[in-house]
Amino acid sequence: MRQVIADATRHGLVRVAPYVLAPPNAERREDLALIEAYAAQMGWRVTSSSFADIGQPPPLGERPGFGAACRYAAQGYARGILAIARPAITTDSEAYTHVLEHLYARGVFLAYLPAADDTTA
Repeated sequence: MRQVIADATRHGLVRVAPYVLAPPNAERREDLALIEAYAAQMGWRVTSSSFADIGQPPPLGERPGFGAACRYAAQGYARGILAIARPAITTDSEAYTHVLEHLYARGVFLAYLPAADDTTA
């Protein structure tokens, strides 16, 4: 993540695509607002496109919103994908590692908001 951000910073502003796992209601709007606030704090710009899936986390391959966010970023519209927390991506460590490797090979990072103990992706 640090390497991708450093490379992006050298070439201008770091753009992130927000991703949320929430229904299209107040919860989604609140999550997107939290993502925007954190991105601003980091000096990143949130893309005009946001991505979402609904309900309990289905397997990553069955999430059109997350897949679209990955393709969007890999096409160069964003340098990273920013989510509320890791469980919004996956709790499966093997799948998470695969996603990180897939995105890193395309120059894209995956991050989420800090937890209460200030840990991030």
